[in-house]
Amino acid sequence: MYYGGHGVRQDYAQATAWYRKAAEPGHADTQFNLGNMYNNGRGVRQDYAQAMAWYKKAYAQGHAKAAYNIGVFHYNGEGVRQNKSTAKEWFGKTCELGNQDGCDEYRKLNQQGY
Repeated sequence: MYYGGHGVRQDYAQATAWYRKAAEPGHADTQFNLGNMYNNGRGVRQDYAQAMAWYKKAYAQGHAKAAYNIGVFHYNGEGVRQNKSTAKEWFGKTCELGNQDGCDEYRKLNQQGY
């Protein structure tokens, strides 16, 4: 509601606060959304470490897009040392969960010898 401004004024800080309330007890989609807020610096200061932590919590519950985003962090070196082999591992995990983008990235890195 606050994130998209549906029925209320758009407010990323409020969206982040509500995401946190749902994420802390373990709601995977909301953990992913909270990770996105930290990743993009919406409603909070950009913090890749916090984004990674929330993505890992979501992934632990089978959230494929969270695993994909972790792979992107490792691929680009955002918040972590760039490591394409580790990125490939994460893209493989997201592929196993049915994410086609992850499968495509895994295949590309595999062809490049990672």
